[in-house]
Amino acid sequence: MAMIVGSDSAARTVPTPVKESNTKNFMADVVEASRQMPVLVDFWAPWCGPCKQLGPMLEKIVGETKGAVRLVKINVDENQQLAAQMRIQSIPAVFAFVNGQPVDGFMGALPESQLRQFVSRLTAGARGDELETMLAEAEQALAEDDLATAGQIFGQVLQIDRENVKAIAGLAKAQIKSGDLDGAKATLALVPPQKTSDPEIASVRAMIELSAKQADPGDVRKLGAAVEQNPADHQSRYDLAVALNGIGRRQEALDHLLTIIGKERSWNDEAARKQLVQFFDAWGPKDELTQLGRRRLSSILFS
Repeated sequence: MAMIVGSDSAARTVPTPVKESNTKNFMADVVEASRQMPVLVDFWAPWCGPCKQLGPMLEKIVGETKGAVRLVKINVDENQQLAAQMRIQSIPAVFAFVNGQPVDGFMGALPESQLRQFVSRLTAGARGDELETMLAEAEQALAEDDLATAGQIFGQVLQIDRENVKAIAGLAKAQIKSGDLDGAKATLALVPPQKTSDPEIASVRAMIELSAKQADPGDVRKLGAAVEQNPADHQSRYDLAVALNGIGRRQEALDHLLTIIGKERSWNDEAARKQLVQFFDAWGPKDELTQLGRRRLSSILFS
């Protein structure tokens, strides 16, 4: 399918949902505009009976997308050169443009149900890109401890996609960071049954469990002194590791649990190893300390 070149106008920032266009403005109204949202191009003519049937239905369905899709109508009688370049052999002919390229299309008048399916495929892709952008912004805000912004964006994503696991996990993490463990537990209740084993959800669940074990700085000093006085006191070292993780000193927490495992891996029914695995779940599989810890744990267990 040949592309049209040349135009004397730029794409509008907020295009109208339905617009009449022509050869001169095709680049702006279709190709460039499709970089912002999917654009449907309806090639029609006043004498075409099926066009009169298809056009109103198409306008109605596009209108229902509330701006997620744009419809551009081209009269082939008035734009014969464009129709030839697009290789239009019969009308009505509808083409979908995304990111400057034609990606789908059909010829002839389709039933309304098939039209809806055609348009929904476009909106699904556009909405998916939008959600990914929103999730990236929310994750960035969460990393920067802007918990209000992160929570707001994650909540907006859930209004669009109630079962979005990344948004559920992200919102729960923001609640945990703000100290709202009950809110985080309530958010986890939104997880659909088939997604309860998702790594993101497992991470949040582990974070909630760990948050319930957090100790204050006084406990850390007391436990540290006990371990220094008796390095073989595994219980104090274990409790110290949990407390250190709770105040963000993760590397030290990792070191203490690995020390227990290295000296007596079966202590307390392998409590240190199990706690370390919970740390890994809470930190996430891509975390540098998780990856380092797993390598060190493997070297101990298989040495």
